[in-house]
Amino acid sequence: MLTTRRRFVKKLLTLSSYALSLGFSHISLANWLASNFSRQTISQSIAQLFPNQELQTSDRISLKLPNTAENGSVVPITISSTIPDVDTIYILSEKNPVPLIAQFSIDPELETYLGARFKMQETCDVIVVLKAKDQYFQARQKVKVTLGGCGG
Repeated sequence: MLTTRRRFVKKLLTLSSYALSLGFSHISLANWLASNFSRQTISQSIAQLFPNQELQTSDRISLKLPNTAENGSVVPITISSTIPDVDTIYILSEKNPVPLIAQFSIDPELETYLGARFKMQETCDVIVVLKAKDQYFQARQKVKVTLGGCGG
């Protein structure tokens, strides 16, 4: 009976501390995401996401995007790279009201490969930035949008 009670108290304390830490982390994470995904220009967004960083253009990033997107509401993208130790992938659209489309954290030991769909307001460059060992690499591709997806 004594060991059962001790196990119960131990599990109760563990779950309580986990619930408290989870609650506080969601509050701080929500504030962080809100500032990144706010209405701003592409230059403001890049300055906020990558302060004092040089974005190096790289040919080791492969983007598979349509040259012409018939519907800006559903633009497919596939990203792959031979850059080692990539831990974060950012996707930005130059003329969207909120330029940061997505931010993905990945394990640096994994091969860099990602597929997604996103919205574009109008014809512009799609910018993909990869972070690897505190260096930032970018690739751009222009996508022509025939029917706007972000309120257009």
